[in-house]
Amino acid sequence: MFKHLSVQQMATLDAQVLDIRDAQSYSAGHIPGAQAVTQENSAQLLTQLDKTKPVVVCCYHGNSSQSAAAYLAEQGFSEVYSLDGGFEQWRMQHPDQISTGES
Repeated sequence: MFKHLSVQQMATLDAQVLDIRDAQSYSAGHIPGAQAVTQENSAQLLTQLDKTKPVVVCCYHGNSSQSAAAYLAEQGFSEVYSLDGGFEQWRMQHPDQISTGES
């Protein structure tokens, strides 16, 4: 089962961040250290992530990330979160902490 996480809580968590927005949106701006998840890389990414380390799923507004977080929890990840408010909430609260381009 996944949990909800606020932007404030995420700032204190050492987590793997997955961004499930489209490639153009990710390129235009994303949370530093976030990995873009696409249909092409999702299977490979699942094998590379540490299942014992927290995972935060980020989308646009915190809606789509809930389904993705539930899926990761079903795959055996021990600590999975959906970022409430998504990238837009992060952008509003941390305008100086936005990465651009591909990571």
